[in-house]
Amino acid sequence: MNKMLIANRGEIAVRIIRACKEMNIKTVAVYSEVDKDALHTKLADEAICIGPANSKQSYLNIKNIIEAASITKADSIHPGFGFLSENSQFAKICEESNIKFIGPKSEVIDLLGNKSKAKELMKKEGIPVIPGSDGSIKDLKQAILICEKIGYPVLLKAAAGGGGKGIRIVNSFEELETNYNIVKQEAKNAFNDDEIYIEKYIKEPRHVEIQILVDEHENVVHLGERDCTIQRNHQKILEETPSTIVDDKLRNKMGNIAIKVAKAANYTSCGTVEFLVDADKNFYFMEMNTRIQVEHPITEMRTGIDLVKEQIRIAAGEELKFKQKEIKFRGHSIECRINAENPNKNFRPSPGTINEINLPGGNGIRIDTAIYSGYTIPSNYDSMIAKIIAYGSNRNEAISKIKRALEELVVDGIDTNRDFLFDIIRNPNFIRGNFDTSFIEKEILKGENR
Repeated sequence: MNKMLIANRGEIAVRIIRACKEMNIKTVAVYSEVDKDALHTKLADEAICIGPANSKQSYLNIKNIIEAASITKADSIHPGFGFLSENSQFAKICEESNIKFIGPKSEVIDLLGNKSKAKELMKKEGIPVIPGSDGSIKDLKQAILICEKIGYPVLLKAAAGGGGKGIRIVNSFEELETNYNIVKQEAKNAFNDDEIYIEKYIKEPRHVEIQILVDEHENVVHLGERDCTIQRNHQKILEETPSTIVDDKLRNKMGNIAIKVAKAANYTSCGTVEFLVDADKNFYFMEMNTRIQVEHPITEMRTGIDLVKEQIRIAAGEELKFKQKEIKFRGHSIECRINAENPNKNFRPSPGTINEINLPGGNGIRIDTAIYSGYTIPSNYDSMIAKIIAYGSNRNEAISKIKRALEELVVDGIDTNRDFLFDIIRNPNFIRGNFDTSFIEKEILKGENR
Protein backbone atom coordinates (compact mmCIF):
# COMPACT_ATOMS: atom_id res chain seq x y z
CA MET A 1 0.00 0.00 0.00
CA ASN A 2 1.38 3.37 -1.03
CA LYS A 3 -1.50 5.76 -0.39
CA MET A 4 -4.48 5.32 1.92
CA LEU A 5 -7.70 7.33 1.97
CA ILE A 6 -9.28 7.61 5.41
CA ALA A 7 -13.07 7.60 4.99
CA ASN A 8 -13.76 9.18 8.36
CA ARG A 9 -13.24 12.24 10.53
CA GLY A 10 -12.35 13.25 14.09
CA GLU A 11 -9.98 11.42 16.40
CA ILE A 12 -10.13 8.08 14.59
CA ALA A 13 -9.06 9.74 11.32
CA VAL A 14 -6.16 11.37 13.17
CA ARG A 15 -5.28 8.03 14.79
CA ILE A 16 -5.14 6.24 11.43
CA ILE A 17 -3.16 9.03 9.74
CA ARG A 18 -0.51 8.86 12.45
CA ALA A 19 -0.21 5.08 12.09
CA CYS A 20 0.15 5.43 8.32
CA LYS A 21 2.89 8.06 8.68
CA GLU A 22 4.85 5.69 10.91
CA MET A 23 4.44 2.99 8.23
CA ASN A 24 5.51 5.34 5.40
CA ILE A 25 2.06 5.23 3.79
CA LYS A 26 0.82 8.46 2.19
CA THR A 27 -2.59 9.60 3.42
CA VAL A 28 -5.65 11.28 1.96
CA ALA A 29 -8.17 12.96 4.27
CA VAL A 30 -11.75 13.46 3.16
CA TYR A 31 -13.87 16.18 4.71
CA SER A 32 -17.30 17.76 4.57
CA GLU A 33 -17.67 21.48 4.01
CA VAL A 34 -18.03 22.09 7.74
CA ASP A 35 -14.83 20.10 8.46
CA LYS A 36 -12.55 22.16 6.24
CA ASP A 37 -10.37 23.20 9.20
CA ALA A 38 -10.54 19.89 11.07
CA LEU A 39 -7.25 18.48 12.39
CA HIS A 40 -7.32 15.36 10.19
CA THR A 41 -7.27 17.58 7.06
CA LYS A 42 -4.14 19.31 8.34
CA LEU A 43 -2.21 16.15 9.23
CA ALA A 44 -2.87 14.17 6.04
CA ASP A 45 -0.67 14.50 2.94
CA GLU A 46 -3.73 15.46 0.89
CA ALA A 47 -7.29 16.51 1.69
CA ILE A 48 -10.35 16.52 -0.54
CA CYS A 49 -13.90 17.75 0.07
CA ILE A 50 -16.61 15.12 -0.44
CA GLY A 51 -19.78 17.14 0.14
CA PRO A 52 -21.93 19.23 2.50
CA ALA A 53 -22.10 18.91 6.29
CA ASN A 54 -24.95 16.37 6.17
CA SER A 55 -23.22 13.00 6.56
CA LYS A 56 -25.52 11.34 4.01
CA GLN A 57 -24.07 13.71 1.41
CA SER A 58 -20.46 13.37 2.56
CA TYR A 59 -19.13 10.72 4.95
CA LEU A 60 -21.87 8.27 3.96
CA ASN A 61 -21.70 9.13 0.26
CA ILE A 62 -20.04 6.06 -1.26
CA LYS A 63 -19.90 7.53 -4.78
CA ASN A 64 -18.08 10.68 -3.64
CA ILE A 65 -15.60 8.74 -1.50
CA ILE A 66 -14.73 6.30 -4.30
CA GLU A 67 -14.31 9.27 -6.69
CA ALA A 68 -12.00 10.94 -4.14
CA ALA A 69 -9.89 7.77 -4.01
CA SER A 70 -9.75 7.69 -7.81
CA ILE A 71 -8.80 11.37 -8.13
CA THR A 72 -6.00 11.08 -5.54
CA LYS A 73 -4.89 7.64 -6.79
CA ALA A 74 -5.34 6.06 -3.36
CA ASP A 75 -4.87 2.29 -3.45
CA SER A 76 -6.57 1.58 -0.12
CA ILE A 77 -9.36 2.91 2.11
CA HIS A 78 -9.59 2.74 5.89
CA PRO A 79 -13.17 3.26 7.12
CA GLY A 80 -12.37 3.81 10.83
CA PHE A 81 -15.46 3.24 12.99
CA GLY A 82 -19.02 4.44 12.47
CA PHE A 83 -20.13 5.86 9.10
CA LEU A 84 -19.33 3.22 6.40
CA SER A 85 -17.07 1.00 8.51
CA GLU A 86 -19.56 -1.91 8.59
CA ASN A 87 -21.27 -1.25 5.27
CA SER A 88 -20.86 -4.37 3.13
CA GLN A 89 -21.89 -2.52 -0.02
CA PHE A 90 -19.06 -0.02 0.47
CA ALA A 91 -16.56 -2.83 1.04
CA LYS A 92 -17.79 -4.61 -2.10
CA ILE A 93 -17.49 -1.47 -4.25
CA CYS A 94 -13.93 -1.01 -2.96
CA GLU A 95 -13.15 -4.60 -3.97
CA GLU A 96 -14.70 -4.10 -7.42
CA SER A 97 -12.75 -0.84 -7.85
CA ASN A 98 -9.45 -2.59 -7.02
CA ILE A 99 -9.11 -0.53 -3.84
CA LYS A 100 -8.00 -2.42 -0.74
CA PHE A 101 -10.63 -2.13 2.00
CA ILE A 102 -9.02 -2.19 5.44
CA GLY A 103 -11.30 -4.75 7.03
CA PRO A 104 -12.87 -8.13 6.30
CA LYS A 105 -14.41 -9.21 3.01
CA SER A 106 -17.77 -7.71 2.06
CA GLU A 107 -19.64 -11.03 2.37
CA VAL A 108 -18.32 -11.46 5.94
CA ILE A 109 -19.45 -7.94 6.88
CA ASP A 110 -22.83 -8.76 5.38
CA LEU A 111 -23.12 -11.97 7.40
CA LEU A 112 -22.02 -10.53 10.74
CA GLY A 113 -23.76 -7.19 10.20
CA ASN A 114 -27.13 -8.90 10.38
CA LYS A 115 -27.29 -9.76 14.07
CA SER A 116 -30.01 -12.40 13.71
CA LYS A 117 -28.13 -14.24 10.91
CA ALA A 118 -24.91 -14.10 12.93
CA LYS A 119 -26.73 -15.54 15.93
CA GLU A 120 -28.13 -18.40 13.79
CA LEU A 121 -24.60 -19.26 12.60
CA MET A 122 -23.21 -19.28 16.14
CA LYS A 123 -25.99 -21.58 17.38
CA LYS A 124 -25.11 -24.05 14.61
CA GLU A 125 -21.46 -23.92 15.74
CA GLY A 126 -22.39 -24.67 19.34
CA ILE A 127 -21.47 -21.20 20.58
CA PRO A 128 -23.60 -20.05 23.54
CA VAL A 129 -26.16 -17.42 22.51
CA ILE A 130 -28.90 -15.63 24.42
CA PRO A 131 -32.27 -17.44 24.07
CA GLY A 132 -34.54 -15.77 21.56
CA SER A 133 -35.87 -15.84 18.02
CA ASP A 134 -34.31 -17.91 15.26
CA GLY A 135 -33.59 -15.07 12.88
CA SER A 136 -35.75 -12.02 12.21
CA ILE A 137 -39.39 -11.73 13.31
CA LYS A 138 -41.99 -11.94 10.54
CA ASP A 139 -44.86 -10.25 12.35
CA LEU A 140 -46.32 -9.32 15.74
CA LYS A 141 -48.07 -12.69 16.09
CA GLN A 142 -44.74 -14.52 15.89
CA ALA A 143 -43.22 -12.05 18.36
CA ILE A 144 -45.98 -12.79 20.88
CA LEU A 145 -45.40 -16.56 20.62
CA ILE A 146 -41.62 -16.22 21.09
CA CYS A 147 -42.02 -13.92 24.11
CA GLU A 148 -44.44 -16.38 25.70
CA LYS A 149 -41.94 -19.20 25.14
CA ILE A 150 -38.80 -17.52 26.55
CA GLY A 151 -40.59 -15.29 29.09
CA TYR A 152 -40.45 -11.58 29.84
CA PRO A 153 -38.50 -9.32 30.00
CA VAL A 154 -37.14 -9.41 26.45
CA LEU A 155 -35.14 -7.15 24.18
CA LEU A 156 -36.43 -6.10 20.76
CA LYS A 157 -33.39 -5.36 18.60
CA ALA A 158 -32.75 -4.11 15.07
CA ALA A 159 -31.21 -6.93 13.02
CA ALA A 160 -28.87 -4.49 11.28
CA GLY A 161 -28.32 -2.54 14.49
CA GLY A 162 -25.34 -1.00 16.22
CA GLY A 163 -24.35 1.96 18.35
CA GLY A 164 -27.18 1.35 20.81
CA LYS A 165 -29.88 2.21 18.26
CA GLY A 166 -33.04 0.21 17.68
CA ILE A 167 -33.15 -1.51 21.10
CA ARG A 168 -36.08 -1.63 23.53
CA ILE A 169 -36.74 -3.56 26.75
CA VAL A 170 -40.21 -5.11 26.88
CA ASN A 171 -41.44 -6.20 30.31
CA SER A 172 -44.93 -7.50 29.49
CA PHE A 173 -47.39 -8.50 26.78
CA GLU A 174 -49.03 -5.06 27.13
CA GLU A 175 -45.76 -3.32 26.17
CA LEU A 176 -45.01 -5.58 23.22
CA GLU A 177 -47.24 -4.22 20.45
CA THR A 178 -46.28 -0.56 20.94
CA ASN A 179 -42.57 -1.26 21.22
CA TYR A 180 -42.63 -3.71 18.32
CA ASN A 181 -43.76 -0.97 15.94
CA ILE A 182 -41.42 1.62 17.47
CA VAL A 183 -38.34 -0.58 17.08
CA LYS A 184 -39.23 -1.46 13.48
CA GLN A 185 -39.51 2.25 12.68
CA GLU A 186 -36.27 3.08 14.53
CA ALA A 187 -34.49 0.30 12.62
CA LYS A 188 -35.83 1.62 9.31
CA ASN A 189 -34.75 5.18 10.13
CA ALA A 190 -31.29 4.28 11.41
CA PHE A 191 -30.27 1.41 9.12
CA ASN A 192 -32.76 1.48 6.23
CA ASP A 193 -33.75 -2.04 7.29
CA ASP A 194 -36.78 -2.71 9.51
CA GLU A 195 -35.94 -6.34 10.36
CA ILE A 196 -35.91 -6.98 14.09
CA TYR A 197 -35.29 -9.96 16.35
CA ILE A 198 -35.97 -10.90 19.96
CA GLU A 199 -33.67 -12.12 22.70
CA LYS A 200 -34.11 -12.77 26.41
CA TYR A 201 -33.17 -9.81 28.59
CA ILE A 202 -30.38 -10.88 30.94
CA LYS A 203 -30.75 -9.10 34.27
CA GLU A 204 -27.73 -7.39 35.86
CA PRO A 205 -25.30 -8.42 33.08
CA ARG A 206 -21.75 -7.32 32.37
CA HIS A 207 -20.84 -6.35 28.80
CA VAL A 208 -17.48 -7.95 28.05
CA GLU A 209 -15.84 -8.07 24.62
CA ILE A 210 -12.84 -9.97 23.27
CA GLN A 211 -10.38 -8.37 20.83
CA ILE A 212 -9.12 -10.65 18.06
CA LEU A 213 -6.69 -10.44 15.16
CA VAL A 214 -6.96 -12.82 12.19
CA ASP A 215 -4.63 -12.79 9.19
CA GLU A 216 -5.22 -14.23 5.73
CA HIS A 217 -3.01 -17.25 6.54
CA GLU A 218 -5.35 -18.78 9.14
CA ASN A 219 -3.45 -17.37 12.11
CA VAL A 220 -5.75 -16.05 14.83
CA VAL A 221 -5.14 -14.67 18.31
CA HIS A 222 -7.16 -12.96 21.00
CA LEU A 223 -5.85 -9.98 22.95
CA GLY A 224 -7.91 -10.36 26.06
CA GLU A 225 -11.11 -8.67 27.16
CA ARG A 226 -12.49 -5.17 27.57
CA ASP A 227 -15.25 -4.44 30.06
CA CYS A 228 -17.76 -2.04 28.46
CA THR A 229 -20.46 -2.36 31.12
CA ILE A 230 -20.61 1.35 32.05
CA GLN A 231 -23.22 2.57 29.54
CA ARG A 232 -26.07 5.05 29.17
CA ASN A 233 -28.86 4.16 26.72
CA HIS A 234 -26.68 1.32 25.37
CA GLN A 235 -23.89 3.81 24.60
CA LYS A 236 -20.50 3.08 26.16
CA ILE A 237 -19.05 5.81 28.40
CA LEU A 238 -16.09 4.20 30.18
CA GLU A 239 -14.19 1.02 29.34
CA GLU A 240 -11.45 -0.91 31.12
CA THR A 241 -9.22 -3.93 30.82
CA PRO A 242 -8.96 -6.35 32.47
CA SER A 243 -12.52 -6.82 33.67
CA THR A 244 -12.97 -7.17 37.43
CA ILE A 245 -15.06 -10.33 36.91
CA VAL A 246 -12.75 -12.12 34.45
CA ASP A 247 -10.01 -14.40 35.79
CA ASP A 248 -7.42 -16.28 33.73
CA LYS A 249 -9.65 -19.34 33.35
CA LEU A 250 -12.65 -17.33 32.10
CA ARG A 251 -10.41 -15.19 29.87
CA ASN A 252 -9.02 -18.27 28.14
CA LYS A 253 -12.50 -19.76 27.77
CA MET A 254 -13.98 -16.56 26.30
CA GLY A 255 -10.91 -16.02 24.12
CA ASN A 256 -11.17 -19.51 22.66
CA ILE A 257 -14.89 -19.02 21.94
CA ALA A 258 -14.11 -15.67 20.24
CA ILE A 259 -11.56 -17.44 18.05
CA LYS A 260 -14.18 -20.08 17.21
CA VAL A 261 -16.61 -17.28 16.24
CA ALA A 262 -14.03 -15.78 13.87
CA LYS A 263 -13.30 -19.12 12.24
CA ALA A 264 -17.01 -19.89 11.82
CA ALA A 265 -17.46 -16.64 9.89
CA ASN A 266 -14.22 -17.00 7.84
CA TYR A 267 -13.14 -13.72 9.37
CA THR A 268 -9.92 -11.83 8.64
CA SER A 269 -8.77 -8.47 10.06
CA CYS A 270 -9.08 -6.82 13.46
CA GLY A 271 -12.44 -7.59 15.08
CA THR A 272 -14.32 -7.69 18.36
CA VAL A 273 -16.61 -10.40 19.69
CA GLU A 274 -19.11 -9.04 22.23
CA PHE A 275 -20.61 -11.08 25.06
CA LEU A 276 -23.07 -10.61 27.90
CA VAL A 277 -21.90 -12.20 31.16
CA ASP A 278 -24.46 -13.01 33.86
CA ALA A 279 -24.00 -13.04 37.63
CA ASP A 280 -22.91 -16.71 37.52
CA LYS A 281 -20.26 -15.94 34.88
CA ASN A 282 -22.18 -17.67 32.11
CA PHE A 283 -21.49 -15.77 28.91
CA TYR A 284 -23.50 -15.42 25.71
CA PHE A 285 -22.55 -14.26 22.21
CA MET A 286 -24.20 -10.95 21.27
CA GLU A 287 -22.50 -9.82 18.07
CA MET A 288 -19.20 -9.39 16.28
CA ASN A 289 -18.03 -5.92 15.25
CA THR A 290 -16.09 -5.99 11.99
CA ARG A 291 -14.03 -2.84 12.57
CA ILE A 292 -11.65 -1.11 14.93
CA GLN A 293 -13.46 -0.18 18.16
CA VAL A 294 -13.59 3.22 19.86
CA GLU A 295 -12.11 1.59 22.97
CA HIS A 296 -9.18 -0.13 21.23
CA PRO A 297 -6.50 2.00 22.99
CA ILE A 298 -6.91 0.24 26.34
CA THR A 299 -6.00 -3.08 24.72
CA GLU A 300 -2.98 -1.42 23.09
CA MET A 301 -1.88 -0.02 26.46
CA ARG A 302 -2.09 -3.42 28.14
CA THR A 303 -0.55 -5.57 25.38
CA GLY A 304 1.80 -3.13 23.62
CA ILE A 305 0.30 -4.16 20.25
CA ASP A 306 -0.73 -1.41 17.80
CA LEU A 307 -4.11 -2.60 16.55
CA VAL A 308 -4.42 -0.12 13.68
CA LYS A 309 -1.03 -1.10 12.29
CA GLU A 310 -1.88 -4.79 12.63
CA GLN A 311 -5.17 -4.17 10.84
CA ILE A 312 -3.28 -2.54 7.95
CA ARG A 313 -0.62 -5.28 7.83
CA ILE A 314 -3.31 -7.97 7.68
CA ALA A 315 -5.01 -6.15 4.78
CA ALA A 316 -1.64 -6.06 3.02
CA GLY A 317 -1.46 -9.85 3.23
CA GLU A 318 1.17 -10.10 5.97
CA GLU A 319 1.22 -12.84 8.58
CA LEU A 320 0.84 -12.07 12.27
CA LYS A 321 4.29 -11.89 13.81
CA PHE A 322 3.24 -13.28 17.20
CA LYS A 323 1.50 -16.38 18.54
CA GLN A 324 -1.08 -16.56 21.33
CA LYS A 325 1.46 -17.70 23.91
CA GLU A 326 3.68 -14.68 23.12
CA ILE A 327 0.99 -12.10 24.01
CA LYS A 328 1.60 -10.71 27.49
CA PHE A 329 -1.06 -8.91 29.52
CA ARG A 330 0.33 -6.25 31.85
CA GLY A 331 -1.28 -3.80 34.24
CA HIS A 332 -4.67 -2.12 33.95
CA SER A 333 -6.08 0.48 31.55
CA ILE A 334 -9.19 2.67 31.66
CA GLU A 335 -10.68 4.89 28.95
CA CYS A 336 -13.10 7.78 29.48
CA ARG A 337 -15.00 9.22 26.50
CA ILE A 338 -15.12 13.01 26.57
CA ASN A 339 -18.33 14.22 24.94
CA ALA A 340 -19.43 17.75 24.02
CA GLU A 341 -22.71 17.54 25.91
CA ASN A 342 -24.43 18.81 29.05
CA PRO A 343 -25.39 15.96 31.41
CA ASN A 344 -27.45 18.38 33.52
CA LYS A 345 -29.69 19.14 30.54
CA ASN A 346 -30.52 15.58 29.51
CA PHE A 347 -27.10 15.22 27.83
CA ARG A 348 -27.93 17.87 25.26
CA PRO A 349 -25.14 18.18 22.64
CA SER A 350 -22.93 21.23 23.07
CA PRO A 351 -21.37 22.22 19.74
CA GLY A 352 -19.42 25.47 19.55
CA THR A 353 -15.97 27.04 19.49
CA ILE A 354 -13.27 25.98 21.94
CA ASN A 355 -11.79 29.14 23.43
CA GLU A 356 -9.11 27.48 25.52
CA ILE A 357 -7.99 23.91 25.99
CA ASN A 358 -5.62 22.05 28.29
CA LEU A 359 -5.17 18.37 27.59
CA PRO A 360 -3.77 16.24 30.44
CA GLY A 361 -0.45 14.44 30.18
CA GLY A 362 2.13 12.71 32.33
CA ASN A 363 3.18 9.13 32.90
CA GLY A 364 0.56 6.59 31.86
CA ILE A 365 -1.80 9.04 30.13
CA ARG A 366 -2.72 8.95 26.45
CA ILE A 367 -5.08 11.36 24.68
CA ASP A 368 -6.81 10.52 21.39
CA THR A 369 -8.48 13.65 20.03
CA ALA A 370 -8.83 15.97 17.04
CA ILE A 371 -9.76 19.16 18.89
CA TYR A 372 -7.58 22.24 19.40
CA SER A 373 -7.90 25.79 20.70
CA GLY A 374 -10.05 27.82 18.30
CA TYR A 375 -11.63 24.72 16.73
CA THR A 376 -15.38 24.86 16.21
CA ILE A 377 -17.18 21.60 17.01
CA PRO A 378 -19.94 21.15 14.42
CA SER A 379 -23.45 20.09 15.38
CA ASN A 380 -23.73 17.53 12.60
CA TYR A 381 -21.85 14.56 14.06
CA ASP A 382 -21.34 12.41 17.15
CA SER A 383 -20.62 14.38 20.32
CA MET A 384 -17.44 12.50 21.30
CA ILE A 385 -14.48 14.90 21.06
CA ALA A 386 -11.71 13.05 22.90
CA LYS A 387 -10.70 9.92 24.76
CA ILE A 388 -8.54 9.94 27.87
CA ILE A 389 -6.75 6.64 28.40
CA ALA A 390 -4.90 5.83 31.61
CA TYR A 391 -2.52 2.96 32.31
CA GLY A 392 -1.36 1.76 35.73
CA SER A 393 0.31 -1.29 37.19
CA ASN A 394 -3.03 -2.20 38.80
CA ARG A 395 -6.66 -1.01 38.80
CA ASN A 396 -6.31 1.37 41.74
CA GLU A 397 -3.37 3.09 40.08
CA ALA A 398 -5.25 3.36 36.77
CA ILE A 399 -8.23 4.92 38.59
CA SER A 400 -5.92 7.41 40.32
CA LYS A 401 -4.34 8.36 37.01
CA ILE A 402 -7.65 8.80 35.14
CA LYS A 403 -8.96 10.90 38.03
CA ARG A 404 -5.88 13.12 37.95
CA ALA A 405 -6.12 13.44 34.15
CA LEU A 406 -9.77 14.51 34.34
CA GLU A 407 -8.81 17.15 36.93
CA GLU A 408 -6.26 18.58 34.46
CA LEU A 409 -8.68 18.66 31.53
CA VAL A 410 -9.91 22.13 30.53
CA VAL A 411 -12.19 22.67 27.53
CA ASP A 412 -13.49 26.26 27.71
CA GLY A 413 -16.31 27.45 25.45
CA ILE A 414 -18.47 24.33 25.41
CA ASP A 415 -20.04 21.95 27.92
CA THR A 416 -18.53 18.49 28.44
CA ASN A 417 -19.34 15.38 30.47
CA ARG A 418 -16.15 15.69 32.56
CA ASP A 419 -17.93 16.09 35.91
CA PHE A 420 -20.29 13.23 35.04
CA LEU A 421 -17.24 11.00 34.53
CA PHE A 422 -15.93 12.14 37.92
CA ASP A 423 -19.20 10.93 39.46
CA ILE A 424 -18.54 7.49 37.96
CA ILE A 425 -14.92 7.00 38.97
CA ARG A 426 -15.54 8.30 42.52
CA ASN A 427 -18.52 5.99 43.07
CA PRO A 428 -17.78 3.36 45.76
CA ASN A 429 -19.39 0.55 43.78
CA PHE A 430 -17.35 1.40 40.69
CA ILE A 431 -14.18 1.47 42.78
CA ARG A 432 -15.11 -1.97 44.20
CA GLY A 433 -15.85 -3.29 40.69
CA ASN A 434 -19.43 -3.93 41.68
CA PHE A 435 -21.61 -2.85 38.74
CA ASP A 436 -23.72 -4.01 35.80
CA THR A 437 -25.22 -2.36 32.72
CA SER A 438 -27.80 -0.54 34.85
CA PHE A 439 -25.07 1.18 36.91
CA ILE A 440 -25.54 4.66 35.40
CA GLU A 441 -29.30 4.68 35.98
CA LYS A 442 -29.09 3.18 39.49
CA GLU A 443 -25.96 4.78 40.89
CA ILE A 444 -25.36 8.04 39.02
CA LEU A 445 -28.64 9.34 37.63
CA LYS A 446 -30.84 7.74 40.35
CA GLY A 447 -34.01 8.64 38.52
CA GLU A 448 -32.90 12.19 37.75
CA ASN A 449 -34.18 13.68 34.50
CA ARG A 450 -30.87 14.83 33.09
